[in-house]
Amino acid sequence: MPSLLFTAVAATVVMVPLALDPSLGSERDHAVASAPLIVERPLDGIGAGETIRDLHQDTPFSLVAVTATDLTGTSTRVRAKRADGSWGPWYDTENLEGVGVESPGGARGTEPVFVGKTNDVQIAVHRSTGAAPAATSGRGAAPAATSGRGAAPAATVGPRDDAAKPGLGYIPANVELPIGENFNAVLISPPLAPADTQLTPPTALTAPGQPPNIISRAQWGADESAKCGPPQYDRGVRAGVVHHTAGSNDYAPEDSAGIVRSIFYYHARTLGWCDIAYNALVDKYGQVFEGRAGGMTRPVEGAATGGFNVDTWSVAMLGDFDNVPPTPIQLRTTGRLLGWRLSLDSVDPKGTVALTSEGSKYTFFAQGVVATLPTIFTHRDVGITDCPGNAAYAQMDLLRDIAARFNSPLSREDLIDRLRGGAIYDKWTSMGAEASPLGAPTSPEASGDGPTRYVTFDKGAMYWSPESGAEPVTGAIYGAWAALGYERGALGLPTSGEIQEPQWVVQNFQHGTLNFDREKGTVTRVIDGVPLDLPPSIGTDAPVQIERFSPINKG
Repeated sequence: MPSLLFTAVAATVVMVPLALDPSLGSERDHAVASAPLIVERPLDGIGAGETIRDLHQDTPFSLVAVTATDLTGTSTRVRAKRADGSWGPWYDTENLEGVGVESPGGARGTEPVFVGKTNDVQIAVHRSTGAAPAATSGRGAAPAATSGRGAAPAATVGPRDDAAKPGLGYIPANVELPIGENFNAVLISPPLAPADTQLTPPTALTAPGQPPNIISRAQWGADESAKCGPPQYDRGVRAGVVHHTAGSNDYAPEDSAGIVRSIFYYHARTLGWCDIAYNALVDKYGQVFEGRAGGMTRPVEGAATGGFNVDTWSVAMLGDFDNVPPTPIQLRTTGRLLGWRLSLDSVDPKGTVALTSEGSKYTFFAQGVVATLPTIFTHRDVGITDCPGNAAYAQMDLLRDIAARFNSPLSREDLIDRLRGGAIYDKWTSMGAEASPLGAPTSPEASGDGPTRYVTFDKGAMYWSPESGAEPVTGAIYGAWAALGYERGALGLPTSGEIQEPQWVVQNFQHGTLNFDREKGTVTRVIDGVPLDLPPSIGTDAPVQIERFSPINKG
């Protein structure tokens, strides 16, 4: 189903002025929803190897993080109990190393992991017997015992009980170290959505030069009283930095605002960073959320890239991209967002920049060293971390290309690239792509009536909806269907391709058929068994129904 889902949320819409100019609106214009409920629970007796603790809370929660005074040499995993009583997959967390404000004695934490609504969670804390080397303690680096996201290790070490609990698949810890790290589990219950708005994924494509829609802090419900201190501004934005939040990718569109609000409160209050670390966040549905306060068009200094926060602008993609890449719309939206933001400071997305390291234990560039970097680089390029994950890192050249084409008219290659990942693209390639009866695309994917999406091609069009699937229309049948009102006409959407018969070419629609007579060159419409011969000129003259739904302009 991922391809169908992408087709249903194909791209992004034009930015509203409020997101660009804070003077055009105010947080007072939006009712702030209730704050997330954040509960900290101690994790006692953390020993060498892996220790697993079971936690229950009567109030349901959806995100889980772990904090400690020092997470060096530590990795954690979480899994949640489902409604049917079974356990979900293990999710590796990522230590927020190089993210946030460094303060002596301050708490360090993992990125919150979205586990879905639950009352029970297991947290596995893996501690090496000695301090881990800096090169292996980075964000996203998992120990060998935790072989991958969603897979439990072959042998784990469990809670300190007198005997192993039956059926849990692990044994009790047999070694406990006197580690006074004050480990805590953080259980977060986000509100479902801000009180005054219903956020929906983007449903139309942004034109060249238009930024993606940005959901403002007021719209996603930030409580500005949770901040401390004014924003800090740099001289300008000289580069963009790509991050990911790790954890589960299994969230719904309506979950994203609550996840962002939860990250904000966790960063600002639990970890004491005064605000969210990232300048912007992008979910897998192409929704863009304003991050750190101070204005999206201003050079707000973030706190996401230890050693390289000055004059950079950070974007975090919601999800874990170690093994799977960002969704096509997430990658494209992130690229266009960075293309827009860098264009405000006349920065070439495919250029290079010389940045002076501020120094940090989380970067391998010593203080004062000048690093030459791409103008769009990733956290791992400067930090001791795997962020944004191997699969996302492999897409960075494509992301830079997308950012560089922010202002460019759409070429044929652009159009094809923007269709990737959707049901229309899958159907078109199964028909032979450019060698198919449709030819090459001449428009991006666009919105039709209701949930309908469509793309025009050299020799026809392809239409999709959740009910009908993706089907092509070409030739005389396409002309007749178009003149009858497209999907808004009495026939509805196509439910098959052309069916070749000796005398007729037949195509099925939701409420009838169109039949092309090979000998006469005429088209007959049949609804409820009643045939109607259509005029020979239909498809070239004006539409015969007032509700004609015209396709978008080609090009």
